[in-house]
Amino acid sequence: MKINIITLVLVVGTAILSGCSSTDKKSGLLEGDLNREGNALATEGLDASGDFDMNRLGAEFSDPANPLSKRTIYFMHDSSQIQQEFIPIIAAHAQYLLSHPGQKVILEGHTDELGSREYNIALGEQRAKAVFRMMKVQGVSGNQLEIVSYGEEKPVAEGMDLASLQLNRRVEIAYRVQ
Repeated sequence: MKINIITLVLVVGTAILSGCSSTDKKSGLLEGDLNREGNALATEGLDASGDFDMNRLGAEFSDPANPLSKRTIYFMHDSSQIQQEFIPIIAAHAQYLLSHPGQKVILEGHTDELGSREYNIALGEQRAKAVFRMMKVQGVSGNQLEIVSYGEEKPVAEGMDLASLQLNRRVEIAYRVQ
């Protein structure tokens, strides 16, 4: 039986994380509050829904006329190519990061439910890397950007209708509270 490398890495990583001691400073974290390196994600500034409180970043993030208020980049089916309409949004976030060198973001790649779990993890990563590359080209430091792929695991819309599938094909730009 052929073992998929991605599946193997996920299984080994899960086994390692589940075997970690709970007596360190991170023991008070909820499941999923660690990044890929096992570092604690910032949880201060989260609102009641668990989302980052954008008010801590500035009014421009809550102004619907400002591209910084848009933190979701959508993709076509089975594609990691950034659509033209989202380039100004990525550029605005890149400019913000350039002017705030201490600020970090997590680029969260997502897919719809079509395709295998392994394929969707890889596609979500490709989508996040496409946004990463576009921000890097604009001068953002790689130290400010982190990539994670959730594949199909965190849908924003349930269902197999076209509208639901389209909403799930995305990269979310998640600001880490400083």
